[in-house]
Order: sequence, then structure tokens, then C-alpha cells
Amino acid sequence: MLDPCFEVLDKRFAGYVMGNVHIDVLASDIGLRWSEGPVWFGDGRYLLWSDIPNNRIMRWDETDGSVSVYRNPSNYTNGHTRDRQGRLVSCEHGGRRVSRTEYDGRVTVLADSYNGKRLNSPNDVVVKSDDTVWFTDPSYGILSEYEGHQSEPEQDGCHVYRFDPKSGTLQAIATDFDKPNGIAFSPDETLLYVADTGATHTPNGPKHIRRFQVRDDGTLAGGEVFADCTFGLFDGFRLDHHGNIWTSAGDGVHCYAPDGALIGKIKVPEVVANVCFGGVKKNRLFICATTSLRSVYLNTRGVQTP
Repeated sequence: MLDPCFEVLDKRFAGYVMGNVHIDVLASDIGLRWSEGPVWFGDGRYLLWSDIPNNRIMRWDETDGSVSVYRNPSNYTNGHTRDRQGRLVSCEHGGRRVSRTEYDGRVTVLADSYNGKRLNSPNDVVVKSDDTVWFTDPSYGILSEYEGHQSEPEQDGCHVYRFDPKSGTLQAIATDFDKPNGIAFSPDETLLYVADTGATHTPNGPKHIRRFQVRDDGTLAGGEVFADCTFGLFDGFRLDHHGNIWTSAGDGVHCYAPDGALIGKIKVPEVVANVCFGGVKKNRLFICATTSLRSVYLNTRGVQTP
């Protein structure tokens, strides 16, 4: 019998959940205000995630279950990922930049301006197998003092960018978003998915995920709406190796098949901001849910960098 946290909407979802598992609460009651940006370090068996309003990065250790502060202050980091060399890549609201933490702990700025003007507040990020860094740049981090520093935007909008570390060039690859947010590639990297959460500040604004075709030269085609959120808003998301999207929502985690059908949910009693796959077999879904960090084992594996 499935745990009540699982809601099967399509028989396909039943193949990804198991009757003998439940949601584990890994961290709570430690003053978290808005958990975001989880990233798994398999070589160290630990997870990092952002606690944005508290201006810190947290660390959970799989070997002993301990929770500690990894970096404080964190420059109000939000989304994280790892590059193909295993280094931490972070979106910083406070610095209005995307940065990389080197092996020795030094922080390198990858991108902080476009056309001579400061970025808004980079939100979420993914690294492609060719080492290019793709990230979203909504204005959430400059709208108030709560998750960054309140400032006037310098860009003409909120865009999706591609940074090439080999040439040092930054390109705006999608400029028709209201508030671009979560971002991830399909397993074969031929598709790029980007959430738009413009409904947070625009009446009847977008609350969907769009899908683009990725051309060989790094430009995008298409951009049709892949799925509309049925409860709250999408935020961060990740894909499994079958091409299913596991995305945050107002009532937990929603799972979408590659054809755009909502096939199931994992109910969580807090608003979920972001997720990532991890664990020894990459079959553990880590869930950042407002004031907590949770996880659940699934019968599928994630697609992610080391």
C-alpha cells in the first residue's frame, strides 16, 4: 500500500513510487526561512542548499545525518548546481551574479553583467555537458531586502542566459519571459525546460514551464508552454533518466511525463521551492520545503552532474 503522500494520477506514476517508502524529514526546527537550491555532492555524500533570507548555505551529511552551516554569509545564494569538474556553481541574489567555488574555496565570478549593466538577481542554474552555464535572471532578489538588496533593475527585462567559460561570453538566449525561474535540460540535452513564475507579481501572469529545442550552436527554438501549474507555482525542478520532470509546487512535488501529462504528486505540508536527485544511486529526491529539508526514495534515477 502506498504512503498517503503519493497521489497517483496516471498509471505511469505507479512505476516510480514504492509502497514501503515515506518522506523523511532531514532538517526542520532550525530556523530555516526559505529553503532553496539543493545540490548533491556524491563524492562527499552530502547535500548543500540555500536558506536565502538567513543569508546562508546549509549542509546535510548523509553519513551521520548531521546539519551544519556551510557558508555564512552566502551573498543570499539561491539556486546551485555542479559543473562537469565537480565545482559548486551558485546564483547569488546579493552579488547579482553567478559564481563558482574553486577546489581551494576561492570564489570566481562567472557572470555579473550583460551589455555593461548589472544582472537582476540570478535564480537557478544548470551546466551543459559542453561546460556552458545556463541560468535564469528574474528580479526577485532586488525587489526587497528580504532575499537580497533592494535595487532598481538595470536590464531591460528578465532573461535566460548562456555563459561560455571558454570564451567568457554571455548571451541572452530567451528574452520573452516575465520571471524566468527553474531551469533544466532533458537527459539528452536536446530540450531545455524553463519555468516562468510571473504570476507572483503580475495578475493572471504566467505560472508554467516552457520547452525549447536546443540547437547545436547553443541557440533555442520553440518555447511552447509544456505544462501549467495546477496548484500554486512551479519553481525549481529536475528530470529523471526517463525524461520525467519532478517539479516544486504549492502542495508538494508534481511529476510530469515527457508528453506534458501530470501523472502524480508527492504531497508535502509546506510549499516546495526546489528539488534535486542524489544519494548513492541517485534515486533519492531531496525536497526543499520552506522551513525544512526532506527526501523520498523513488524507483527512478536523476539526471545531474557529478
